[in-house]
Amino acid sequence: MAKKTKDARIQVILECTEHKESGMPGTSRYITTKNKKNTPERLEMKKYNPILKKMTVHREIK
Repeated sequence: MAKKTKDARIQVILECTEHKESGMPGTSRYITTKNKKNTPERLEMKKYNPILKKMTVHREIK
């Protein structure tokens, strides 16, 4: 039987894109995992920003 490795799945940090432009203090960040073989490009998701109190686009940072 083939051995499964966990090398393909990595942890990434998502940071709000609208928060930097707003000029408010603090940051909105989320930690999640992705499969780097299936999605080699940067991850982009809509998540809730508690400081701005609305759903915003969060982009992967490195």
